Amino acid sequence: MGNKYYTILAIPQGKGPIKKLKISTALLSFVSIAMITALLSICYLSYNYVETRDKIKKLATLEQTTLFQKNQLNFLESKVGDFEKKMMDLAQFDKKIRIMTNLDNKHSGSPLLGVGGPVPGEGKAISRVAEAESALIDRIHENMDQLLDESALQKDSFTELLNFLEKQKSILASTPSIWPVIGWVTSEFGYRISPFTGNRESHKGIDIATEIGRDVVAPADGIVASVAKEKSMGNLVKISHGNGMVTIYGHLLKKSNLKKGQKIKRGDVIGYVGNSGRSTGSHLHYGVCVNGVYVNPRRHLF
Repeated sequence: MGNKYYTILAIPQGKGPIKKLKISTALLSFVSIAMITALLSICYLSYNYVETRDKIKKLATLEQTTLFQKNQLNFLESKVGDFEKKMMDLAQFDKKIRIMTNLDNKHSGSPLLGVGGPVPGEGKAISRVAEAESALIDRIHENMDQLLDESALQKDSFTELLNFLEKQKSILASTPSIWPVIGWVTSEFGYRISPFTGNRESHKGIDIATEIGRDVVAPADGIVASVAKEKSMGNLVKISHGNGMVTIYGHLLKKSNLKKGQKIKRGDVIGYVGNSGRSTGSHLHYGVCVNGVYVNPRRHLF
């Protein structure tokens, strides 16, 4: 079977011969396929070009974002390093206070967990590698977890210290440490010759002589234990300071207006120097009793 042909006639508008172009079916099919293929190739390349251009734009944006993230990671790592240093300073401060207060360090077995910061110049070089960035992020997370754990321990430690210091403050405030009145000691604590009988007797305090009517103040915080009048001590006040400590004030000018159970602060006026009871002149008898045993008040006078 022979090839089919198509004849194309080219007829000029003016004078001239008619031109004939004879094309075989196979050639026409080849040309048609080639044109369609070329058209499809152009369409594909155009689409691929547009898509590639969009990807390049997105890549440029991602590169900028990545650079920003790198800078943020380096900044965050430096902050973690600063946080670590502050925690170490707090741990040292905690240790010093515990040494000063002679308080057992229950956290000695939990030292600051080891964390690391960037080496100068190293962060910039490593951050250019994706694997190093991932490792950096993991390390930051790990360090932050460790620092959070350490901060919780440090908080507990400082809470314990605060409670201890508050207790010590309360104890110091309740410990007699100042003179109840300004004067001169005419009779010391211990055995003496009685000015009334001439016999040897035990004097359970010190006598502080001064002008009559002078203020007598509490040497520490406490609670009024009793307000009474006795034959020997005259007008008498006793103050309980806790921990088994009681102070006694005798020969007051008149019965005090204090009430049993009334709270007293260091420096509050609790009475006035007098000459009541068995006394040879205006003075204050000041005594200190610890757990039922009288002790020398001078141990608590500064």
